[in-house]
Amino acid sequence: MRRAIFPGTFDPFTVGHASIVRRALGFMDEIVVAIGINENKHTYFPLEKREQMIRDYYRGEPRVKVASYSSLTIDFALQTHAGLIIRGIRTVKDFEYEETIADINRKLAGIETILLFTEPELTCVSSTTVRELLQYGKDISRFIPQGMKI
Repeated sequence: MRRAIFPGTFDPFTVGHASIVRRALGFMDEIVVAIGINENKHTYFPLEKREQMIRDYYRGEPRVKVASYSSLTIDFALQTHAGLIIRGIRTVKDFEYEETIADINRKLAGIETILLFTEPELTCVSSTTVRELLQYGKDISRFIPQGMKI
């Protein structure tokens, strides 16, 4: 089975998330949406709520699993027997950073990383910006996956 993890401190409105998972399912048997836990980082929703939102959104897709982790991404990938890490890219800065991390993951653990760009219309939008819009009561529907309830 070809399993990949899609890691990050995911909030349901992470920009481009659904399109990256959808494209990754085109070449993987299973995707584990892996929620990174960092107690020092503020998220808009608690872990249980985030996990439930992801499960609800992908309810009709049995190849998508949800898990949380607090270790290094490569350690979690090894624990779950994932042969690949999927990372989402929005900007050139993201690409440069993730390319460096991918090289480190390959050298340290032999795990490959695939970098997938979000849709062109979302490339300049950060999840932080969307979070701020939500906080001020603005409409964020065009940034979240269609059908996702927050």
